[in-house]
Formats: sequence, structure tokens, C-alpha cells
Amino acid sequence: MVSRRSFLSLAAAAPLAARPEGRSAVALVRGEDRRKNVTQALVAVDDQIRPALKRKKYVLIKPNGVAVKNQLGSTHADALRGILDYLEPRWKGPVVIAESSRDDTWDAYENFGYKKVVSEYRRFQPKLVDLNEEERFETLELADANLHQMQVRLAGRLFDPDAFVIGSAILKAHDAVVATLSVKNMALAAPLHSTKKSSEKFHDKTRYHCGFRQMHFNIMLTAKKMRPFWGVTVIDGFEGMEGNGPIAGTPVPSRVAIASTDFVAADRVGVELMGVNPAWVGYLNYCGKAGLGNFDLARIDLRGGTRIDDVRRTYKLHTRIEKQLEWMKPL
Repeated sequence: MVSRRSFLSLAAAAPLAARPEGRSAVALVRGEDRRKNVTQALVAVDDQIRPALKRKKYVLIKPNGVAVKNQLGSTHADALRGILDYLEPRWKGPVVIAESSRDDTWDAYENFGYKKVVSEYRRFQPKLVDLNEEERFETLELADANLHQMQVRLAGRLFDPDAFVIGSAILKAHDAVVATLSVKNMALAAPLHSTKKSSEKFHDKTRYHCGFRQMHFNIMLTAKKMRPFWGVTVIDGFEGMEGNGPIAGTPVPSRVAIASTDFVAADRVGVELMGVNPAWVGYLNYCGKAGLGNFDLARIDLRGGTRIDDVRRTYKLHTRIEKQLEWMKPL
């Protein structure tokens, strides 16, 4: 584990997040029903959601399906039901559930019961989409392992001005960037890979794994491009993942849900709940400094009747946490 001396030196070296104008509302709900937690968290920030929602033509729900065979590491069907329960009295248009898994997205949909969820909410004309199959993309220039320029293809649908985008994330420790929540759920869903029908073979998600330092900065650059198209995030912390996430970790019964239209603020609350030093999560510090959201707790207004101190747990971090924190040191 990180010693007190190394902790202090790394914290001193961490970049300070700038303060965007205004304050951010973040809902924090605790309860023994995952589905209800998710719905209640969204209801608590309903006044933040409605003005943008009413201007859109359809809702796009972006689950976390990185681990197509591991339910703990992926969005639970009841989290999707909680989102749809929130929408039911408030939305009359169609809904799309869209993901770009690192493997076969359809395996995730099948294994985690998303097809059953779709059948239960027919009024929304719900549709499951594999973003890799649409062959619509935006390009973005990032830095590779040698700090040279590289280009990635990002799912075009995630930049659709007609879509109200809802991120469905999880509280998880991570093997490269300490913790993964809302921002990374969106940013690392966007890079595409080829399918069986593609003429060119490529996997742009792997391009982000080009060094701990570069990955934090590249996630921020991706989030900066995507941020204007984000609607609201909900983090399902009913059962988080500690240890060797985002796939091989173990469960933590946190029994919470977080929601906000400010993805950075939601994640700041999330890392507090996980007992993670916020200075360690580079991409979130960078996002705060870039003005993509509030990373300062003093500018976050909690809703939902639950205090952070009442639900904070200390999540075990990845076994190579010391290596991950090298991003904080000078080159």
C-alpha cells in the first residue's frame, strides 16, 4: 500500500482542479433496493434534468458493459429498470440502449438480461444498439506512448444533438486510473473496434492503454469533446467493486446510488464514498481543471437525505496502485 510519506509527496504534486462557475447538485441515496435507489436519485435532480430532456428527440442510455461475462463489473438490469421507471411518467419518446463493449456487445446484452428489460418497456419502443456496428464516428487526436499524435474513432451516436444521453455507471476500482465511474464510463465507451463485417481490423479502445500518464490526459481530452452531449449520469453503487477492477475485483455492499447532470461532480462524490484520495484520480482532476464540471466538494450541493460520511467505505485498490500513481510524479 502507499505509505504516508509517499502519499504526502504525491498529493503535493497533484494538479489542482479549477473551479467552474456555479454550483452542482448531486443526489446521494441509500437503500436496500437497487432499482428504487436509481429512480430516487434521478428524481432528486429532476429539476436539473427536465429542461434539457424536453428538447430532445430520443433518450440514449449508455450502460457499462466492459466485462461481457461479469455482472459485478457491468450495469445491472435493475439499474436500467430504475432509469426507465424514472422516465416512464416524464418521457413519451423512444429510448435507445447503446454500448461499445471491448468484446462483443451483444454478449453483454444477452448475459445481463437487457433483452428482457427491453420487452418490459415497450411503450418506449426500446432498441438495443452496438455502437461498433453503426460505422458512424467522430475522430479525435490523442497522445500515444511516445507522446506522438495518434487518432481514434469515437462512436458518432454519442455526439447526436437529438439524443438525451444518460450514463449508467458503477463504483469500481480500476487497473490503470485508480477508479472508474461516470466520466470514464462515457469516455471509454466511445472508442470503437471492428466487427466481423468490418473490412478493416482495428480496436481503438486499446489505444488508450498507452501508459498511465497518457491515459489520464487522453480521457480528459475525450471527455472534453463529449461533454456538450451529456445529459445525466447515475452511478449504481448498490454493489461496488474493489480490488482488481474493472473486471476481476470483489463486491462491496455500498447500497447507494448517485445522480447528477454534472458527471465530474458525481464522480467526486463517488470517490469520496470509496474512500479514495481524490488527488490520485488524474483524469477527474484534469476534467475539473478544464472546466468540465465541479471537482470541488465545496461547490457541490448534496440532495437525497444521505451524508457522505454515513456511507463512506474504504475500497481496496488494485494491487498495482503504486505503479498507477506514477502519473503524479515529474517525468
